[in-house]
Amino acid sequence: MGDFFNVDNKFFQGLGKIIDVICLSAFWFFLCIPIVTAGAATTALYYTVNKVIRNNRSYIGREFWHAFKTNFRQSTIVWLILLLLYAIMGFDCYVMYQYAKAGVALGKIYIVFAVLMMFATMWAIYLFPYIARFENQTKMILKNAALIALGNLWKTLLLFVLLLAAAFAVYIFPPAVFIIPCVYMLLANFILEKIFQKYMSPEDLEAEKERNMEYFN
Repeated sequence: MGDFFNVDNKFFQGLGKIIDVICLSAFWFFLCIPIVTAGAATTALYYTVNKVIRNNRSYIGREFWHAFKTNFRQSTIVWLILLLLYAIMGFDCYVMYQYAKAGVALGKIYIVFAVLMMFATMWAIYLFPYIARFENQTKMILKNAALIALGNLWKTLLLFVLLLAAAFAVYIFPPAVFIIPCVYMLLANFILEKIFQKYMSPEDLEAEKERNMEYFN
């Protein structure tokens, strides 16, 4: 009985993780409501999932707000670029689709815009985790994220399917928005970290391993 009430046992550790998942998802959701802050919120979500949820370092509140503030400017610039692209492609897709419905042959190119929006989403899947993990100029972030996405196409498609599944889950059960964002990001983290590690130097990999070991020791 004494072991059950020990806060270090697996039951309480598991319960703590569940609470962390709910809180992180809530942080992300409420900071996405103003729209303009969604990019920084997504960067902070990935950063905290990687550091706290997966590697058990520090605390969610401290790390989320640290990442949000530190990466706010760069994440917001990238997010606004994405929004502009989505707005242009979305408008063109809608207009061409209306032409297609009216029987105009040219309207069928709405499919092209739809595919471009899909590729933009795949690009976005890498952008904010990249910002969370690496320091670089904005133009290099945009370029490198695109190259990594294309260079790991099958995993990129898997991440895209996971994102669609997460969005669909929230669509059919809206309260899941307080769980799904963090769960999706955790699943994505397992895939993305393996990809990112291919582009990290041996020195950087060793330094990161030592940081994780120092926390547990």
